Amino acid sequence: MEHPDYNSPLALKAFLDDNGMAMQKKFGQNFLVNEDARKKIIDSLDIGEASSVWEVGPGLGCMTDEILRRGAKVTAFEIDHGFARLLRLFFEDYSKNDKFQLVEGDVLKTWKKHSVENGIPQRFFGNLPYNVAATIIADTINEGVRFDKVVVTIQKEVAQRMSAKEGSANYSSFSVLCQWAYDIKNLVDLAGGNFWPVPNVASRAVLMTKKEDFPRCDNPKLFMRMIRQLFSSRRKTVRNNLLALAGGEKTDMALEKAGIKASVRAEELSVDSLLKLSDSLNEVLSAGA
Repeated sequence: MEHPDYNSPLALKAFLDDNGMAMQKKFGQNFLVNEDARKKIIDSLDIGEASSVWEVGPGLGCMTDEILRRGAKVTAFEIDHGFARLLRLFFEDYSKNDKFQLVEGDVLKTWKKHSVENGIPQRFFGNLPYNVAATIIADTINEGVRFDKVVVTIQKEVAQRMSAKEGSANYSSFSVLCQWAYDIKNLVDLAGGNFWPVPNVASRAVLMTKKEDFPRCDNPKLFMRMIRQLFSSRRKTVRNNLLALAGGEKTDMALEKAGIKASVRAEELSVDSLLKLSDSLNEVLSAGA
């Protein structure tokens, strides 16, 4: 089946109309119609013949087509049944050659089962719907999954939270989680006019590279639970936020071991300091078990 002109909003609209389809706002669908931006973003993915890629939200396959042309194997997660039907037709030849696989449904509900059955790829890619971007990124890290490279186009506000440093208003448990697992680099900011339909928010493409020297953590699950608790009430001190997790005596012992004042707030602590606190808390809790 012939692909639509991915660079023309008018052609895309006509193609959808001809196929009895329309963009669905609930899925956060926006096509990147800037060809130069698409190629620049895919270049940063650093793929070749031996690469394997998960793509979330391929839509009508403008990015998928370019990735497949570069020789990579693509597993695409698509929630829209109409788009899924067309993707199967567009990439039928690639499917026959085991280069393209489609997983239909909500990626938040399908990726874990798929990973168990098929393994984890080297790359993760997507123009992520704004309503699920932070959730899917956090979900993979929480499950202990780190890709060699992640390239995502997301709401600029989410990207700012991802790379925010301690002491800033955007610094959060999500910032800590992302910076613990990856080195983060901003690639390009994309105004609404680069997309069709035009979104009412600015976007940013981000490259996340797996840290080779992954920061040590004695109990990753406790660390992730701890940072969620610490940032749950930003106005409270570290001590007050930790009380629900460890109680007063053990909280005080953990803070003393980590060399952290009870009066500081979570947003004042670096990723390294939070890892140190997690290890101290783990030691205290294990000793009392």
